[in-house]
Amino acid sequence: MESIAVSSSTFGDILDQLSLSTLKYHWQSVLTSAVLFAIIYEMSRIFSPVLFPKTFQFFKGYNGPNWHIHVVSTVHCLVVVVGSFFIFADNALENDRVFGYVRWAADIYSVSCGYFLWDTIIAIYFHKDQGISMVFHGIASFSVFIFSFRPFVNYYGAIFLMYELSTIFLNFHWFMDKLGWTGSRIQLINGIVLLVTFFSARIVFGTYMSYKMWSDIYAVKDDVPWRYWIVYGTANFVTTCLNVWWFSQMIAMLRKRFPTKQLAKHN
Repeated sequence: MESIAVSSSTFGDILDQLSLSTLKYHWQSVLTSAVLFAIIYEMSRIFSPVLFPKTFQFFKGYNGPNWHIHVVSTVHCLVVVVGSFFIFADNALENDRVFGYVRWAADIYSVSCGYFLWDTIIAIYFHKDQGISMVFHGIASFSVFIFSFRPFVNYYGAIFLMYELSTIFLNFHWFMDKLGWTGSRIQLINGIVLLVTFFSARIVFGTYMSYKMWSDIYAVKDDVPWRYWIVYGTANFVTTCLNVWWFSQMIAMLRKRFPTKQLAKHN
């Protein structure tokens, strides 16, 4: 028992030296989250072909794994989006938006941290199908959430969680294509909701909150390590640019699936 206590103390000291002090209370949650998402992936492998036999009979190669990855992504989105609303409503975090810490909020970040740990491993395994960019995306996302255990911007971290609101409808759109619902009324409605949520959550709300976040960080700039400026600055800039690009691509995608004449027909 004494050796276990010493090992635990040593691990905690290492995390303190890495400026990840609160991770000592949450590393179990991070690993548990990663394992649970791996289990959800395996459950989808078992049950999805049974539930959607007509769809899976035409799947070849990466199509099946891609379906299961979308299932895991959707579960993650539903969990963290709900959590993000509670984080923004927390008075303790709002009063200290840069270095504030609330244990239950950090547990929500642990879920995303575990998800992106799993996602990075999956991206490496399927790098030939997903492309190397998805590996870097997983690593960057994991870095953003792992550094939150300094603690750092636990209040504003909810911005990145709330981005996943649009991912839910993007995944639904993808599932509809695979289920043969391309061009259907329900896909049109989902597409409209997707555009509204993406524009509202990522471009309008995300840009505004990013400005507020960097204003608060600059006010305490002497207490922020340089690596945090690099990681969060790069991630925030790249994500903002990608959001604008992705939004334009979504509009083009919907126009392709729903030409003007077809839109008039649906109306």
